[in-house]
Amino acid sequence: MDQRRPRLPEPCLMLVTDRARCAVPLEDAVAQAVAGGVNAVQLRERDLPAGDLLQTAQRLRTITQGQALLLINDRLDIALACDADGVHLPEAGLPPKVVRQVGGRDIMVGRSVHSVAAARDAARSGADYLIVGTVFATASHPGEPASGPEVVREVGRTVDLPLVGIGGITARNVGEVIAAGAIGIAVISAVLAAPNPGDAAAALRAALEDAWAPRVRRQDERPAGA
Repeated sequence: MDQRRPRLPEPCLMLVTDRARCAVPLEDAVAQAVAGGVNAVQLRERDLPAGDLLQTAQRLRTITQGQALLLINDRLDIALACDADGVHLPEAGLPPKVVRQVGGRDIMVGRSVHSVAAARDAARSGADYLIVGTVFATASHPGEPASGPEVVREVGRTVDLPLVGIGGITARNVGEVIAAGAIGIAVISAVLAAPNPGDAAAALRAALEDAWAPRVRRQDERPAGA
């Protein structure tokens, strides 16, 4: 990976936007969530016209600047125009290597995957990280079967990339996702649908840090040079 290219923070608490699920205006929700501990924001408003999406992206860039990574879902043009940190691709989107040919070496490229085969293809094509799911049942994808934390574990055995779990993740089950090998979680309704997105983000951040602590201890206890 290019040294100038951003990396996902560890542990990562990513907010994926969906203004239809917001209890407060989207930008207010994002600002509160970042203050509460979100350190990556993925702008995913697929129904917005390009001009409106760019304006939203620019406002979110101001909110997240110096506080959280900003990723744009499936729109490299918008990501470049608002100076986002990266672009996030759906499983059926463009190959990461094609996006990087256009966007340059410094842009971070992530991809959503739902299987080991898709994860392998994304890694071969140069993805920097993967969002893996659906881990638990979620209202965002009704009727889509949940694979459980095992899908994260299986993908982790196959590719050497940072993994972020998504789908029905709450403060109660985040530990299962981290124990399976993820470096973080991505959430939508758990933060956006809450009356106070900042408090919801803070609760997730606390649970995430608790789940992450054993991994830090294991790294600290590892012999030098191991």
